[in-house]
Amino acid sequence: MRRSIATVSLSGSLPDKLTAIGAAGFDGVEIFENDLVAGPMSPEEVRSRAADLGLSIDLYQPFRDFEAVPPPVLARNLRRAEHKFAVMERLGATCMLVCSSVSPDSVDDDALAAEQLHALAERAARHGIRIAYEALAWGRHVSDYLHAWRIVRAADHPNLGLCLDSFHILARDVDPYAIETIPAEKIFFLQLADAPALPMDVLYWSRHYRCFPGQGDLDVAGLVGHVLRTGYDGPLSLEVFNDIFRQAAAMRTAQDAMRSLVALEEAVDHRLDRTSRPAALSKAPSPVVPSGFAFAELATPDTEALGGLLTALGFARTGVHAHKPVELWEQNEARILLNTGSPESQDGPVLGAIGLESPDPAAAVKRAEALLAPVLPRLRAPEDVPLDAVAAPDGTELFFCRTGHPDHPSWTGDFSQDPGEAGTGEITHIDHVALTQPWHHFDEASLFYRSVLGLRPHESLELPDPYGLMRSRAVSTEDGRVRIALNVAYVGAHDGAPDVAWQHLALASTDIVTTVRRLRDAGAAQLAIPDNYYDDLEARYDLGAERHRLLRELGLLYDRDDHGEFLHFYTATTGRVFLEVVQRLGGYRGYGAPNAPVRLAAQYADQGGRRRGSRSRSS
Repeated sequence: MRRSIATVSLSGSLPDKLTAIGAAGFDGVEIFENDLVAGPMSPEEVRSRAADLGLSIDLYQPFRDFEAVPPPVLARNLRRAEHKFAVMERLGATCMLVCSSVSPDSVDDDALAAEQLHALAERAARHGIRIAYEALAWGRHVSDYLHAWRIVRAADHPNLGLCLDSFHILARDVDPYAIETIPAEKIFFLQLADAPALPMDVLYWSRHYRCFPGQGDLDVAGLVGHVLRTGYDGPLSLEVFNDIFRQAAAMRTAQDAMRSLVALEEAVDHRLDRTSRPAALSKAPSPVVPSGFAFAELATPDTEALGGLLTALGFARTGVHAHKPVELWEQNEARILLNTGSPESQDGPVLGAIGLESPDPAAAVKRAEALLAPVLPRLRAPEDVPLDAVAAPDGTELFFCRTGHPDHPSWTGDFSQDPGEAGTGEITHIDHVALTQPWHHFDEASLFYRSVLGLRPHESLELPDPYGLMRSRAVSTEDGRVRIALNVAYVGAHDGAPDVAWQHLALASTDIVTTVRRLRDAGAAQLAIPDNYYDDLEARYDLGAERHRLLRELGLLYDRDDHGEFLHFYTATTGRVFLEVVQRLGGYRGYGAPNAPVRLAAQYADQGGRRRGSRSRSS
């Protein structure tokens, strides 16, 4: 199907927006009136530029507050419409969006609204223009699509139809099923937007929090399915109002928008039967869901500090890369690479790459390419194992691996084996990784991991931070073998707030008490948890005096859900990275989110104390 996007969805000038939309591979564009009015390009120049980019101008919008008004107001509105029709002819646009009125001049009279919309459509027809009438969720008298359809049907003009907007329908919790009763030829246009579930005024929600399909909580795919079952064959067009998108780079936002449409078409295709499935829906390669973590790579200036920490946790260095300054550390199936040759390493330890176990690495790369994920070039010696990687939105490299399988080269073959054996302690595998996203990439990251890797998104959380709020959303496989927590701070580096983007790697232990005692015996630094936390824990949970004493003594944190319990502790932060050790008991599914505010406060305190100590030693 044809894919379109409204210029209001992107930042920048109209020429910049058109360039980004064309480069992302869209077929058409909705011209938002403000973008045209505020820019220097004439309608003819916009038309020519769009054509050069391979873009049709599918819609001109919006025309507001037209219908069900007294005769003097109607006369002014028709005069206004004639001017817009002239502009549209110069643009080469043949469809105009008319929103249901919010004007205090309008009256609650469907017959009058139909009569006046008929008159508008009659005038539009003289210019070869069609009118797509849309029910705004906050319309004064018309606020749902069925009401708008009754008026359009009563008006009975071939140049008058509906514009259906997923946000306006789903935000009001109106059942979209009845869309299937509307003739396809009367659905002139389909606009799509998602949104997170937020309890707020619908107008404010719409103007600031819409997002691309797959980034929010609305069932956009279900609505599109209802529309396609009517036989609608017009564009799938994105119209998103979002404060973050208005500040992000237009090119990147356009690519994210295209990714969302490809994933949406795939989701719709899975819901439709053969008789109602358009042949032109996306045929992207199927997701190749990872089955686990192959490794995590930490870029570091040297291996002394992290090597000592890993040794204290029971890891052993088992190999060195044949051609690169990279060490392999192992404990059971938990594998960590220490890379001293990465440019990122000069800023201190950074979690720069993740290896994902894949049943079909080549197919995983094809899927990533189809979803516009950049495939990263890899400099390697001729004898190195081929290993493909793509870039996540925050720059983290994701490698697709098959470790130790005879049917595929294993990345471990690039490492010479040390005489020592892998660690055989309590740590069994990587439980999850947590990546702090740039604030304007959070929704993009959520869609990326969902669409490219087929991971399931969980509820978005807002957690207290000493300097504001932290937003967090986990994505995972159904079995939990791959878990990734995406975090973003709402606050920046203002006075008193450290400018940090912490990442962490969580390791699963079968006996966390033994692990933490080994760490302490080795003299490695553990994040200090205040006594107040344990006082509060005793008030919240009756775990028995001995267990409470043990948690306090060892600096372990505790959480529980309906499925089990969770014990965890953190190491001190080095550079941007810290390690977490976790033990899941009885099927616990979470990440210890209630303890995150305590961890954040302790880390800020620890970082501030180390900065003060450094200044005192150097003075």
